[in-house]
Amino acid sequence: MDKWPHCINMKPTVYLETTIPSYLTSRLSRDLVIAGHQQVTKEWWEKRLGAFEVYISQLVIDEAKAGDPDAARERMLILRDFPLLDITPEVGNLASAILGSGIFPRKAVTDAAHIAIAAVHGIDFLLTWNCAHLANAAIARDVAKICREYNWVPATICTPEELS
Repeated sequence: MDKWPHCINMKPTVYLETTIPSYLTSRLSRDLVIAGHQQVTKEWWEKRLGAFEVYISQLVIDEAKAGDPDAARERMLILRDFPLLDITPEVGNLASAILGSGIFPRKAVTDAAHIAIAAVHGIDFLLTWNCAHLANAAIARDVAKICREYNWVPATICTPEELS
């Protein structure tokens, strides 16, 4: 894969983190906040998806395949046509640096990897509903600093609501 996917096209690039296909395909939640996020995700998908060049990674595929087989099948259907970004040694180095900084708990290794994949591949936006570790302004500032220390430009981490 080209190091800078967005150089090939004129559309901004988006890396979909796994919460996006999960919210898109899951049954409507009884939790009003989650139900609102689900609705925003569906509206974004219908109205805004075409404005972006969308990418995923093998990590997204692996996470989407987990859990209930019927739900996993639904997630995989919507992900099937998106190109995969490679998990390169540079991705591993950056993810290790992010994780080693103590910004994330050790169990959030995949979250650090999502950030690293997007940065190393020059993606414009990382789209997520993970507000604990990813779409979190305080954490994003520190993560961006680490990305820049390793000479990578961090993706803007946001929710579908923010990328409307």
